[in-house]
Amino acid sequence: MIGAGNIGSQVARAAIVSGYDVVISNSRGPETLVDLVAELGPRARAGTSEEAAAAGDLVVVAVPLKAIGDVPAEPLVGKTVIDTNNYYPRREGNIAALDEDSVTSSELLQVRLPGAHVVKAFNHIYARQITTDGMPPGTPNRRALAIAGDDPVAKRRVAELIDGFGFDVVDAGPLAESWRIQPGTPGYVQRFNTEELTSALWRLPNGGVDKLALSLEGAVDPTPRCSVPARQP
Repeated sequence: MIGAGNIGSQVARAAIVSGYDVVISNSRGPETLVDLVAELGPRARAGTSEEAAAAGDLVVVAVPLKAIGDVPAEPLVGKTVIDTNNYYPRREGNIAALDEDSVTSSELLQVRLPGAHVVKAFNHIYARQITTDGMPPGTPNRRALAIAGDDPVAKRRVAELIDGFGFDVVDAGPLAESWRIQPGTPGYVQRFNTEELTSALWRLPNGGVDKLALSLEGAVDPTPRCSVPARQP
């Protein structure tokens, strides 16, 4: 865990319940995480961001977008990195490339971490619901969460993690399509099942509909995912 705020701490709690060991870090130093580590229990420890990056098989980046330049790149080469971020201009200041929709925030993180395999996840659910809304597989109307990424193996690993947390998984496509679940889109922070979230991914924020050919494929058997092609001109 790189970042121990609302999302980072909740993902850490869910990971502990799911049987993972957790190394958690923040920008203020391990000594500021004593209380959180005590709550998480013996499977958790605090470290620096470099230590967390080096230790993790899966690494969660849960820092504000303006802080991604501080995420250590070298220890993350070859690793699956989960990006939980959203672009909030009031918090970050305006970023021209994001305002022009020429790039997504997750693609910016991928540029920062060229050797890692970035997967967008956990950015469109209220943090507290990560540990309250999960249900066993097969539960009717089980809540679904979307992921996006360019590496199919990394996406499968993240899908398995999310399934273990108690959610179905919908594949929104590559990182370039991660805008489909950013703030202001129809699926953002909505309690949708797989079918509802799949539909929301191709509804545009202004109420229009993308003309997409949707193909379903299994991500975490037998949970279906939706692979969404790029925006049409």
